Amino acid sequence: MPLVVISVLLHRFGLVGGERFLVIIGLGGAVALLAVIVAIMALARLWQTGDQGWSRALIGLVLGLICLAPYLWYAQLALHYPPATDIATTGRDALPLIFEAGTADMPPPRLLTAGQIEVIFPNVVSRTYRLSQTQIFEIAQKLVEDNGWTIRRMTPPGGSGQPGRINAQTMTWPGWREEIVLAISGNDDSATVDMRSVSLNAPHDFGSNGLRIESFLRGLDEAVTNALRDAAGIAPPAAEDDEGDDEAPPVSTDSSEPAAT
Repeated sequence: MPLVVISVLLHRFGLVGGERFLVIIGLGGAVALLAVIVAIMALARLWQTGDQGWSRALIGLVLGLICLAPYLWYAQLALHYPPATDIATTGRDALPLIFEAGTADMPPPRLLTAGQIEVIFPNVVSRTYRLSQTQIFEIAQKLVEDNGWTIRRMTPPGGSGQPGRINAQTMTWPGWREEIVLAISGNDDSATVDMRSVSLNAPHDFGSNGLRIESFLRGLDEAVTNALRDAAGIAPPAAEDDEGDDEAPPVSTDSSEPAAT
């Protein structure tokens, strides 16, 4: 238990690097597995001999299984998501990262093909909305703040169609830092949003980057749809109490532009 917990805390606070963390956390998993095996052997022996020590063997078994649970969780994620560390809706030249101390020498990104992204993360696509570039930038900024991401650099939209950009950072539970980049281009009539999410120094993102982009863009679709509805002065539909009443059709998030109800 201390090996697993302390190694995660050291990594989250930046006291150990990624490579050293992998060694320590691997050792913690090996000790947890050994604890489970020894506890099972002890319980089998106690069953045969009737000796004392049941409580200690059971405690060792439970603590070992608790420590192994995160390893099993990430193992099934690794089976479901192919190795990747960099997901984007468009070319990465339009979505540059901020390189901090310790990340400038990050390894080459592990990318998915366009076909893999379409199958695994079908909603990782650019969005175009019928609102001005400035309005979309403000909505995106609020969503970034609501997600609890730390904004490291923000460039509001400029004149002559200059895109606005937001660079933010978040951290996964094991302590891997991931950077999010948003680019909002357009004019006074419409705006296009592109997004990139990158794991810094992690060997595998276990699907976190693609899922993050999908979740954010779904939230952005909903926020823009609400803004369009408010601008049109249309009140949201009232809740239906009768079981036979027809439900209001859901707003589609697969289209490039959210529909105004």
